[in-house]
Amino acid sequence: MKNRVYKNNLGFGLGHERIKRRLGRVSRAPDPRAPAIAFMASSFALSAPSIPSSSSGSIVTRNRRATSTRRHRHRRGVETRASTSPDDGKKKNMTLEERIAAGEFTKKSSTGPYRAVADALRGLVPEDAGPMGRGVSLALARLSRRWRAEAMSKMPVASGDIREIAGQPVFVPLYKLFLAYGEMFVLAIGPKKFVVVSDNAVAKEMLLTQAKSFSKGLLSEILDFVMGQGLIPANGEVWKIRRKVIVPSLHKKYVTSMVDMFGDCGLKGMSQLARSEAANETVEMENFYSRYALDIIGKAVFNYEFDSLTTDDPVIKAVYTVLREAEYRSVTFIPYWKVPPLRWLVPRQRQCQEALAVVNDTLDELISRCKKVVEEEDEEFVEEYMNTDDPSILHFLIASGDDVTSKQLRDDLMTLLIAGHETTAAVLTWTTFLLAKHPEVKAKVFEEVDRVVGDRNPTVADMRELVYTTRVINESMRLYPQPPVLIRRALEPVTLGGYNIDAGTDFFISVWNLHRNPRIWDEPDAFKPERFPIDQRMPDEYTEDYAYLPFGGGQRKCVGDQFAIFESIVSLAMLMRRFDFELDESKHPDGECGMTTGATIHTTNGLHVKLKRRDGKGGDEMSGTYTKGAMLSNLEDVDVVRGSIDAPSASSDEDFDDRYAEDVDESTSEKFERAKRIVEEETTAGSNSEEVGMSR
Repeated sequence: MKNRVYKNNLGFGLGHERIKRRLGRVSRAPDPRAPAIAFMASSFALSAPSIPSSSSGSIVTRNRRATSTRRHRHRRGVETRASTSPDDGKKKNMTLEERIAAGEFTKKSSTGPYRAVADALRGLVPEDAGPMGRGVSLALARLSRRWRAEAMSKMPVASGDIREIAGQPVFVPLYKLFLAYGEMFVLAIGPKKFVVVSDNAVAKEMLLTQAKSFSKGLLSEILDFVMGQGLIPANGEVWKIRRKVIVPSLHKKYVTSMVDMFGDCGLKGMSQLARSEAANETVEMENFYSRYALDIIGKAVFNYEFDSLTTDDPVIKAVYTVLREAEYRSVTFIPYWKVPPLRWLVPRQRQCQEALAVVNDTLDELISRCKKVVEEEDEEFVEEYMNTDDPSILHFLIASGDDVTSKQLRDDLMTLLIAGHETTAAVLTWTTFLLAKHPEVKAKVFEEVDRVVGDRNPTVADMRELVYTTRVINESMRLYPQPPVLIRRALEPVTLGGYNIDAGTDFFISVWNLHRNPRIWDEPDAFKPERFPIDQRMPDEYTEDYAYLPFGGGQRKCVGDQFAIFESIVSLAMLMRRFDFELDESKHPDGECGMTTGATIHTTNGLHVKLKRRDGKGGDEMSGTYTKGAMLSNLEDVDVVRGSIDAPSASSDEDFDDRYAEDVDESTSEKFERAKRIVEEETTAGSNSEEVGMSR
């Protein structure tokens, strides 16, 4: 009998210990028990039912008739084996890779009791039991193989207490589990199960071919408190209606106007950086980019001057409180904030409610003011309409005659504010980090920016010429995708990758895994802008067959992708023309920058760089002419995150998760009583952090 070996996608063979033991057997005299054993085995073989293709509670089964050449190139399954869990002391000293290899997160394939009995009986049949014994052994072997094959047809499952991998960004464990379990596996976190997708062909099915079979699911629930029925979380008819209204506002004339505005904001940003450089101060670039991007999106979406590069005000603090709460909720498994009293008793939830009130009041005021302006202006609404004094999206939507409630309009604006601000700030942060680590790439960007733009503000025409700068940004978005995970929920039964999957199943499309999949990319962890040739089309989901999804794909692709790319190009070009930079070794002694998870990938403790102005580059902005007010070092760090948003850690909120994991359906009064301790802990923790901007 051949030793069947199943290999995982790393190529490590997993042999059968039972077969190994049999290889060492020696012949012995006939066993007098053989006739009785043969009778028992024959009866068992005739009466034992086959193992059902889907055991109770399973969300996926294998469609055995499905075929795919891709599947032959990349083996998904691994044979799961029992392993002895290391004690708590050993776990702390083991890497995640070692713990995965030890089987800590592996859920054994269920084949029911019959295979175990068959294997036990087969082990009792002597090798020289005669024709009857050999026949029985053969029958039992066939049954065992069939049941094993049916068990192996189920999607691999990674389960266990996911809090054991605390302290890491959520997408990092997903990547390491992907390397162990393949491009599709089930992640079981307590009572919840998610299908993790790291296969570009399956991602294409979900986002394009079968897009109507999926909703935003969990994402809609998480973002409801802040985005409501905005374009990102909205599903069904609401999404279709709002998309038809919003997309026309991002027309060519508008984008051209925005590029000019990017340049104006860029001058203010460079002026602030010049002040810091003159004072020989290290600049925390994540905080800088967050404020810079907020100023841009405020002007672009509703013509509001945040002026966050030089000031701190209640509206800015409120915006960031809401942003951080959205991120926090995205990785907190039990939504305790749905218990009404806790919204006001838990400090972070009370602060969130107060911040929402400030933001909503501000948006309502802007909407009301814009409506009055539109009513008074004598301007015909035509295709590519744009008001010269107020080219914002808000003005376009109101002038278009869009018959919508102020609540829906507010949801749309908040969605655009968050989506258009967070992602660009993160892209620029990680691009700066990569350039600081790769001076040879930085030199090529210097050369191109000097040659194409010089000291003037970049124009739309320059976007076609700054090709290498664009590829640097493209590669940065591959290595640090924003967001690193896309969330979907099956609205109906679907078949993906040969698996039949039930309606209601939640999915994580791991963009991080797709962008670093070793099957798809050469040197997937290397920063190589040249992997995207400058003489070819800019990479997107079509050129890379859905292996590259910086803006998603299909009908739910980000509507502001061109806006975001142009903003990133203009901002990076203006920075690179005026400054050279390197990591501050006192803050980054190992040359690295830790990651933490939210709606986007944040740094753990900021990106601290030392700036050095390039000789003779730049204009009046290099003397600080364009800015007045506080210097960057005197402004609060708006990007700080209170409470961990990494892979779940032992925060008070997660203690609350544990206490309610088994009885989430208790009445509000009972939950209220049991939550008192949590409130006390949060109150203590929050007493020293009432303000949004805390220094890192």
